[in-house]
This record gives sequence, structure tokens and C-alpha cells, in this order.
Amino acid sequence: MQLNTTQFLATPCDDEEDDMATLCCISDKGQMFLLTRYPDEDTVDLTLDDEPSTLDGLKVTLGATHLVIEVAPGDRDALKGDAQLHITHATPASDLPEVLLTLRNLLDGTGELISEV
Repeated sequence: MQLNTTQFLATPCDDEEDDMATLCCISDKGQMFLLTRYPDEDTVDLTLDDEPSTLDGLKVTLGATHLVIEVAPGDRDALKGDAQLHITHATPASDLPEVLLTLRNLLDGTGELISEV
């Protein structure tokens, strides 16, 4: 599955939402992508459009112009049958440290993060 977006919106720890970490974007075709996790939970919620899924064991790779999310074979329904979600982005380099921190908070203890930035 492939999405294109201009920029990610990242919140590593939202005080008003019980310290929830959130990474989201809207694709150039109007599709919504959302990853969320509360610090006391062992799973990550992934939402594509209006279809939420609760996942663990995600593998996420962040690059300067791409984000790749890989799910376990049993979780492919979250990506409409695909094993990977590839998001091409144009997030400014100055915003990537916050995206990386958010991903660390999202995946700590529940997934794998590979940083190429």
C-alpha cells in the first residue's frame, strides 16, 4: 500500500490526551493515516481512513522522504491485505527529530524502529 503526503504531524506526548503519542498525516488523495499509543498500553493503534486496528510487533523505518510500516502476517487486514504501508513524505528536516521521538514513544517495548535520518 502506498500513500503520499506533504508532511507528518507528530506529537510525542500530548498532556491534554493522557500523554498519548500521535503521528498522523493526510495523503494527497485525502486518506487519513494515524498511529497512536498511550504510554501504559502494550499495543499501537493504526487507523487508515476510518478503520482502526490495534497492533503489536510493528517494524517502522523512517527516512528523510519515506516512512515504511511493516505488520505481522496476521495483522495484514489493518493495511487492506498488504504487508507494508509505504508513505512518501516531504516533512521538513527540522521536523524529523519530533517525528523520530514520536515513533520512539509509539514503538517502545512493542515494535522495532529503524532510523535513516
